[in-house]
Amino acid sequence: MSTKWRERGDVRTADRAAEALVDAVARLVRVTPAGWHAEYGNVVGLVGGSAVASLNAVTSSAVKPDLAALDELASAVAACGLPWSILVREDAGDEVAVLAGRHGLAACSEVPLMVCAASDAVLRFDERQGVLVRRVDSSWSGAYTDALTAGFDVPEGTFGALMGGSVLDAPGFAGYLADGPQGPVGTGLGVGGDEMIGVFNIAVDPRRRGHGLGRALTARVLADGFAAGLGAAYLQPSADGMSLYESMGFRVVETWTMFTANA
Repeated sequence: MSTKWRERGDVRTADRAAEALVDAVARLVRVTPAGWHAEYGNVVGLVGGSAVASLNAVTSSAVKPDLAALDELASAVAACGLPWSILVREDAGDEVAVLAGRHGLAACSEVPLMVCAASDAVLRFDERQGVLVRRVDSSWSGAYTDALTAGFDVPEGTFGALMGGSVLDAPGFAGYLADGPQGPVGTGLGVGGDEMIGVFNIAVDPRRRGHGLGRALTARVLADGFAAGLGAAYLQPSADGMSLYESMGFRVVETWTMFTANA
């Protein structure tokens, strides 16, 4: 972790968020229909069954992941034949880059980890757009996947059965749809843990962006998580989403590194 965050006393915050993040994704792949999950040492192998590299990953909440475990689980995840990645915390070291290269993952990108305490959250949003954000159960899995696909502007089938089955009914999971005049136009997912709520799947149809829908979806995930007694939230934003989350009270506590086959 960089010195500036050590000086701010955020080591424990980053550790808690890292543990919550890895746990949340592991729980997701355990309940998704095509999911696969394995643990070796302090490393976790996760396959969600989608064509998204970040959702088929070898990762660890430890600052120093076990390299032998990382190597073995990398081989297992790669064997699934899907786009995949290695995702590690920023102090993981150059050894991980060498290991990733041996597995054909030559592209490297930074992924911020952001945290927001409940007391710092700014949950205001514009309700004049005629959009209702509502929680949905597994009977809406198909509509949710369709809206998620449109929101991320990816080809049909990219997410596979990731959000199918009983995912939206699973304990600790809360799925949301933003409904416009012609149907769902955005998605959100909250994954609650012991202390923190994870914010995932914030995606808005490109034709409806710029109207506060991402803010409304995020605010609903946060509001419900905080109402359930969780004291903070975490997320890993896209570059486009950074300013939104900063305006809602999130701040970067550390930056992770993701290795993939393509930039």
